[in-house]
Amino acid sequence: MFTIGDFAKLGGVSVRMLRHYDAIGLLPPASVDPASGYRLYRAEQLWRLNKLVALKDLGFTLQQVQAILDDRLDVAELRGMLRLRREELAAQVAADTARLAMVEARLRMIEEEGRMPTQDVTVKQIAPLRVAELTAVAEGYIPAHIGPVISPLYPELMRRLDKAGITPLGAPAIAYYEPDGDNVLVHAAMQVADAPDPAHDFTVVDLPEVHAATLIHHGPMDDVLASIQTLARWIEQHGYRPLGYHREVYLDYHPDSPETGITELQVPITPA
Repeated sequence: MFTIGDFAKLGGVSVRMLRHYDAIGLLPPASVDPASGYRLYRAEQLWRLNKLVALKDLGFTLQQVQAILDDRLDVAELRGMLRLRREELAAQVAADTARLAMVEARLRMIEEEGRMPTQDVTVKQIAPLRVAELTAVAEGYIPAHIGPVISPLYPELMRRLDKAGITPLGAPAIAYYEPDGDNVLVHAAMQVADAPDPAHDFTVVDLPEVHAATLIHHGPMDDVLASIQTLARWIEQHGYRPLGYHREVYLDYHPDSPETGITELQVPITPA
């Protein structure tokens, strides 16, 4: 038999945790020395400890772990718990990956501060535009919030346009955004010639003519904030202020290779 210290070393846990597991009945010692009160463990108890630690690392509560180890759950219940936890972990990994990408983008912006040439900004008149669009709500303006919301809208919009017998005019897709309380209302749009129709399961709107400062952004939209901030510096330096909602026109976009993307950023402006 092993003392609690030796058993902790063999199991790769702390003595404190073993005492806690004993206190809640999750892993009591094999015996307790009546004279010294020392807890003593058997090697065969390591299997329970290993399962306990593995389930705990998966995010199960100690109460759930005890139910699993004591076979108080049938196979279907256990399978359901494991599937749910798998989905939770996958969502967490996706969120952490998006957060890491955003941190890396911010670092690049800091490192390249002032290096992006504002002379690439072009001022032009954007003609009125009729578009068919779908909308959805995002939690914020950062690409990690916008991307997952807007990406599914375009294939869905194309499906609905095809069902309505409407062919978009030209390939570029357009996005624009407006505040919606603490969130952002995301508009995913494509140019059309057809008039609004209540029977359509999408909206047809007329975007107004605007005088805009524009900049071509190359690469994935994860890095778009750097280009947007370059536009902001140019607008301020030249005595303008933004007016209304800025647009993104996806001139060349490939979901499978976003690094090849070409996007025109359009910020409507007016003299300050």
